[in-house]
Amino acid sequence: MSFDVENIVIGAGVIGLAIARELSVAGKDVLVLEKNSHFGEETSSRNSEVIHAGIYYANDSLKAKFCVEGKALLYKYCTDYSVPHARIGKLIVATNKDELHILEGIKHKAENNGVHDLSFLTAQEAHAIEPALNCSGALLSPSTGIIDTHQYMLSLVGEIENSGNFIAYNAPFDSASAIENGFRVNSNGNEIKCKHLINAAGLDAQTVARKIEDLAPHFIPKQFLAKGSYFTMNAPSPFTHLIYPVPNTASLGIHVTLDMAGQIRFGPDQEWVETIDYEMDADRGDAFYDAIRKYYPLLPDDVLIPAYTGIRPKLQNASSGVKDFLISGQDHHGISGLVNLFGMESPGLTSSLSIAKYVCALLPSIQQN
Repeated sequence: MSFDVENIVIGAGVIGLAIARELSVAGKDVLVLEKNSHFGEETSSRNSEVIHAGIYYANDSLKAKFCVEGKALLYKYCTDYSVPHARIGKLIVATNKDELHILEGIKHKAENNGVHDLSFLTAQEAHAIEPALNCSGALLSPSTGIIDTHQYMLSLVGEIENSGNFIAYNAPFDSASAIENGFRVNSNGNEIKCKHLINAAGLDAQTVARKIEDLAPHFIPKQFLAKGSYFTMNAPSPFTHLIYPVPNTASLGIHVTLDMAGQIRFGPDQEWVETIDYEMDADRGDAFYDAIRKYYPLLPDDVLIPAYTGIRPKLQNASSGVKDFLISGQDHHGISGLVNLFGMESPGLTSSLSIAKYVCALLPSIQQN
């Protein structure tokens, strides 16, 4: 049986690009199918652009494993390929004394995940490095950083194309069926035969999976959508570190991030939605003021400006516990050469290079080489 291409990756978000790049540098041929007219137009361009340390995730989870491994890989990649980034550090702050014990639990969880560089700061020590900050104590995470996500994805695209591989834009995935030792894939009226099919479609992962013949429905988890809004302000940032309140059960709270130009961003909040809609509701900013003033009491009135929204593809709803990434290969669903990635939310950006290595190791012909 002859194949048109060995590997097809569905989705040119940061994780799909990282997988295609991993295959490319290994000398494999790969085609990326992207329904939009440009790479990274959805979740990958609508996030906080944070390189996470690996602090909050459940011990022995894929999120913890990939984040810690991926952080090291991503910092090295940024250095090697001159991708703009900065290891500016993060403060996780207790805004009252009752929250101090939460910091102890966070530090313990981080150490179990292999993150051993967190240090406690008193209120005075935190104030010394961030004079605008109000807190009763904090944890300093020096290995947390920021990245220019667009430049990172552009670098991945460059490696893919320099290897002679191709990204097809405006090329939605229509269907796939299993054939001898591979798949027949249909996109925009074109039929392509491949050995390996990798579904890295992000928000569309479940939709794509349902179009793969022979994949039983019970191997496709239900998806839930969490929309987050970000606000900025027309004033210099009062902070030089990222500022995160202690997390609650639902999210990491309204935190402070900075982009590579030093522009401050507040968010995201969390709104459970039924459909993908990036429209910004400026009224959501009203609730930001009280949340932000717990750690930044000098925030002036009427300064927050709507910035953008993003939507996370989650595997849990508002009332259920946090779910891990689900990377489903042959051992899970029984179809050789097929890998589905579900629930690729944070820390997907940080984890992208580590996820790519893991996924490629699941592919039969890659394992044999």
